[in-house]
Amino acid sequence: MTAYESPGEPGAATGPAHGPGPARYDAVVLAGGASRRLGGTDKPGVRVGGRPLLDRVLAACAGARTTVVVAAPRPTARPVTWAREDPPGGGPLAALDAGLRHTRAEHVVVLSADLPFLQEPTVGRLLGALRASGRDGVLLTDPGGRDQPLVAAYRAPRLRAELALLAGRHGALTGLPLRRLTAELDLTRISDPVASFDCDTWDDIATARARIREHGHVLDEWISAVKDELGIDLDVDTHGLLDLARDAAHGVARPAAPLTTFLVGYAAAQAGGGPETVAEAARKAVALAARWAQESTSEGESSGDGPQPSGTGPQPSPGGVAPDATPDTRPDAG
Repeated sequence: MTAYESPGEPGAATGPAHGPGPARYDAVVLAGGASRRLGGTDKPGVRVGGRPLLDRVLAACAGARTTVVVAAPRPTARPVTWAREDPPGGGPLAALDAGLRHTRAEHVVVLSADLPFLQEPTVGRLLGALRASGRDGVLLTDPGGRDQPLVAAYRAPRLRAELALLAGRHGALTGLPLRRLTAELDLTRISDPVASFDCDTWDDIATARARIREHGHVLDEWISAVKDELGIDLDVDTHGLLDLARDAAHGVARPAAPLTTFLVGYAAAQAGGGPETVAEAARKAVALAARWAQESTSEGESSGDGPQPSGTGPQPSPGGVAPDATPDTRPDAG
């Protein structure tokens, strides 16, 4: 288990700040371990925040040109290339070698499938640091300073060369520990106590699930889960949509909030999708809600300035229903 801390936002590395690198990299995700400390449970399929751990990791390396998952094939949120070490269960070096055989990029991100808080910006920082350093690889360290070689970016030619030397020296890669490889590489390190958190035990799973439901994270996690579930890739202006929902609820009626946001999404889809079309549809809906609220205020002020008809409250329209009336659907309404 990697110790868990919560110093800030997920993936907020304390190393050099490098922007996301170009998309010309490949990714290898190792997802075929025995999960002994989980009682043999299929760890990559365990859900955290409504999503399998494997899908969470695949989202973090979505910018890869090719993503290879070394494991038995299964449904995933996005397409991947499947590979398998021979024999299955041969250990991390054998699995890494099998995955690398399907990659061609000079830089490769190597990840385990049990990283609930890894995000794409952290992958970008690893790649940026690799390019800037000239080293063989850049990996994350956990809060205890321990290397996490399965949360790292490497130069693929160096990995292939060292794996070939190890295989020749030992006859095969089966059963060899990762440190046999990393000991031969020139590495640099980035400290990231959140993104390096991995799930080896059920206590780790419980910790990850609890953090995701904390107030500061739950909304972003929910939006990410919904996008994965619906198969959409769209940057959502969460604050803008929440402001729209608030304006519709206050200026029109409470049920107008979810209905309006649904219609904004539908209109954006009809217009071709994308953040710009969502923003434009939301802008129009916000303006409409403002006009609606202004009319209601103006009507109330006007009715208070002049003589009032007999009776109390707003008078009905010529059709017999107040303009802003909402039918009362309670069972005892009458």
